[in-house]
Amino acid sequence: MIKITSEENNNIIEAITIKGHANNDISGKDIICASVSSIVITTVNAIIRFDKEAIFYEEKAGFMKINNLKKDDKTNTLLTNMLDLLRELVSKYPKNIQMKRGK
Repeated sequence: MIKITSEENNNIIEAITIKGHANNDISGKDIICASVSSIVITTVNAIIRFDKEAIFYEEKAGFMKINNLKKDDKTNTLLTNMLDLLRELVSKYPKNIQMKRGK
């Protein structure tokens, strides 16, 4: 199961942690893992394109942590959009993805 935790303070996303695997299909053919990866990587790349110092991210197999360093409107909007897209996946695949708010 993929577990996504967002840490928010006053409607500002401070950090997002994503870990695990959907286990919906074999590695390389799992559409849920591919969807999560695409959403997250596209968002991270967009933020970095605007400002390389806005976020810090750590990525390993089955794990990604994003820290919102600047907490500006543009970065927060992109991270909010990412979480909204991930919530859509949770609604379609609740046995494979979980989301919660931390802190």
